[in-house]
Amino acid sequence: MLDDQDLWTEESADGNGPAELRAENISAWFGDHNVLDRVSLTMAAGKVTALIGPSGCGKSTFLRILNRMHEMIPGASLAGEVKLDGEDIYDPGRRVTAARRNIGMVFQKANPFPAMSIYDNTIAGLKLTGLKASRDEKDWLVEDSLRKASLWEEVKDRLHQPGGGLSGGQQQRLCIARSLAVAPRVLLMDEPCSALDPTSTRRVEETIESLREQVTIVIVTHNMQQAARVSDHCAFFLAAQNTPGVIVEHGDTQAMFNHPRDERTSDYVNGRFG
Repeated sequence: MLDDQDLWTEESADGNGPAELRAENISAWFGDHNVLDRVSLTMAAGKVTALIGPSGCGKSTFLRILNRMHEMIPGASLAGEVKLDGEDIYDPGRRVTAARRNIGMVFQKANPFPAMSIYDNTIAGLKLTGLKASRDEKDWLVEDSLRKASLWEEVKDRLHQPGGGLSGGQQQRLCIARSLAVAPRVLLMDEPCSALDPTSTRRVEETIESLREQVTIVIVTHNMQQAARVSDHCAFFLAAQNTPGVIVEHGDTQAMFNHPRDERTSDYVNGRFG
């Protein structure tokens, strides 16, 4: 069996298990356009943090900054720090691949490799991140990752069929399994259920619930009921007209939904705008 420690080198990770992720004074630009202004947020280890707010307030940009994807966009820039258990992932001495191995991402639209088998999709991240495993280790990883993504029982008899043949909800869970196979300490999810039917959405939410103590999860969602169901903590982003996004309020999810401190938070979570 593949030991979790075998997945990491001293260069790529400082530990195993869920990690605290802390953003400090994050500002972001696309060219001259300022989209985030001095955003700070601590995402607790082993908890689910939901990022909510209207479209265009910088939530997805903030999420991409958390695993160094923002810098891939031409003309994009940022200021501030992102710390994984106290270590700055933007430190010049730390590789981008290490950040992305520790901090995985699941996108809004499921993106399995359509012609690649379910088996190969699950372990595709090994090659991309330079991790090596024997065939037995790969077999164990595939089953373990698919079980964690609540997909194993549905696909165990067709592992060598194309991933593109799965339903939309199954494809999204396959992408979750692919992210989990490299043992991330944080999993970022950008509206993972926005294109799914209610049944598939429920299965993804059940997967999030089962993972919450194994990995730190940060999820962007426009579904207030979903945020209330799946998250421990919540951060409300807002951008006034022609101004960059900021966090209006953050804290315990139930407290924010039931007793928000800011009237704008109350208006948003109760559907009065957005």
